Amino acid sequence: MKYSKTNSEGILRTDAAVNNFYKGFNCSQSVALAYCDIFGVEPELMLLMSASFGGGFARLRETCGAVSGMAIIIGLATGMTDPDDQARKSYNYQVVQRAVKLFEEENGGTHICKEFLGLKKAEGTYVAEARTTEYYEKRPCPKLIRSAATVLETILEEI
Repeated sequence: MKYSKTNSEGILRTDAAVNNFYKGFNCSQSVALAYCDIFGVEPELMLLMSASFGGGFARLRETCGAVSGMAIIIGLATGMTDPDDQARKSYNYQVVQRAVKLFEEENGGTHICKEFLGLKKAEGTYVAEARTTEYYEKRPCPKLIRSAATVLETILEEI
């Protein structure tokens, strides 16, 4: 795998991931989109593949979308395609678990969206919020996206 910390435009992938969020993409899309070119995945396809993981999995506020985006990229790098390849499947799980642990170490010991948002449970709605100045000011998402992208940098350098 040929890996570079910058994309074809010379922008650091960690910065590109955060910029993607400010363009209106969800956390999962923001991270995954910043790395899809490494694997030859078309941006539109990556956006579709990662779309459902925003808001802690479709606004259920469970696993942080940035972590899901990170896992999607790790799957492209280490995943298996042979159902009998237990070693490869286990390796993928090992790498994802290491990435989540590193993410949690940087972010208060959790990877759960509702905990980052200070919620006891999901709001109970699937309706996405409008991206306004107030929305961006109250969200920890840019920090979490940068953290996930930084962890992903570490992981991609290790594998």
